[in-house]
Amino acid sequence: METWQCAKQCGACCHLDPQERPDLEDYLSHDELEQYLGMVGNDGWCVNFDQLTRQCQIYDSRPRFCCVKPDTFEQMYQISPSEFNEFAIDCCRQQITGVYGENSPEMKRYNQVIKTTR
Repeated sequence: METWQCAKQCGACCHLDPQERPDLEDYLSHDELEQYLGMVGNDGWCVNFDQLTRQCQIYDSRPRFCCVKPDTFEQMYQISPSEFNEFAIDCCRQQITGVYGENSPEMKRYNQVIKTTR
């Protein structure tokens, strides 16, 4: 079984273009939606994402909707903790594919980072 992990210096999740996420209102509160939209730069990337270092500048104080954790996914998407790994891995793969491409170095690195357990 694969276990979700973040691939450092990927940043695909920081590509926040609302045109590519039409269901934001389904899982963000009104205040969170306003915060989310305020974080989107002109290029669709989060204004807090340093594209040079490929790191979040507010990581330790990032909003709830930026946190990939079982309890957050249960609250936002009604994903049970037992379904978290599969769902989060699928989300990451879809986002990486959309931002960088299916055969990108980012996808290859992500697939290497995912830990397989028996």
